Amino acid sequence: MELHNLKPTEGARKEKHRVGRGHAAGKGKQAGRGQSGQTKRSTVRLGFEGGQNPLFRRLPKRGFNNVNHVEYQVVNLAQLERVYKENEVVSYDSLFKHKLIKGTLPVKILGNGTLNKKLNVQIPTLSQSAKTAIEKVGGKIEVK
Repeated sequence: MELHNLKPTEGARKEKHRVGRGHAAGKGKQAGRGQSGQTKRSTVRLGFEGGQNPLFRRLPKRGFNNVNHVEYQVVNLAQLERVYKENEVVSYDSLFKHKLIKGTLPVKILGNGTLNKKLNVQIPTLSQSAKTAIEKVGGKIEVK
């Protein structure tokens, strides 16, 4: 016995019934679809509700979706103060390791809370208040 000789057991696989192939085939003429009408046709338009105004047209359209909007994961200075030690590097990897971020969304550091430690920040996106707070205590911002 070899792989190219294997076959399914008798009766395990059944051929699909081909409709519309004449009376002798068992599903001829109207092909099991009954008499004429909408259900006899091959397709009905997506969202069609029998002439009633469809749901997607009844619901109001509001607002605007900006395709260029960037969603950030937010990390605050208070979280950095709590987790990091003096002169430590703040990067994507270290934030992930300390479980301050998850997933692949970009990160933005915001200025909520106080910072009393010198940190080397390698995150490119910071708020202006976070930037001034980090530089005030003597930390470095190394944008990569």
